[in-house]
Amino acid sequence: MKLTRDFSQKREISNSPVAVTATNSQINFHTLPYEFIMKSNFKKIVSIAFLLTFAFKAFAPTSESLMVLKTSPLEPYKSLIHAIGMVETQFDTLAYNPLEEAVGYFQIRPIRLEDYNNRTGSVYSMNDLFNYKISEKIFLYYASEIGPYNFERIAKTWNGSGKSTILYWDQVRKFL
Repeated sequence: MKLTRDFSQKREISNSPVAVTATNSQINFHTLPYEFIMKSNFKKIVSIAFLLTFAFKAFAPTSESLMVLKTSPLEPYKSLIHAIGMVETQFDTLAYNPLEEAVGYFQIRPIRLEDYNNRTGSVYSMNDLFNYKISEKIFLYYASEIGPYNFERIAKTWNGSGKSTILYWDQVRKFL
């Protein structure tokens, strides 16, 4: 069964932008001038561009600011400092060993202090070594000469020389 539409009368629809003449199942479109079509397309393009502008603005940052995050400094020797402090003095910055004349948190001996002062031009005294920051500065000076990734060598060198450094390293390693 075929559905057909009967256009028995010829009529013009003039209210639409395109004039249509319909007769007996045949529709003829009489196009409007080229200017009208261009204006219509231009309006569509402008409308789409306008809507896209809102869409992009919705996803854009709300302010023109730069966020700078404060990062914590790298402390590659932190765990080693902790371990040596535990082995040497159990974290006592006022420790003194009269047998070796070692002073402070890191138990720095007079010969090491003299070497440090000669190398750096500093004039620290043994009493200055009770200050944790000064003792740490001296320790880090020697540790950094070896490098941050060889804790065993740093610990053994810090302790001295000989077989006792092996025992010393075993004690330090327990606290790493």
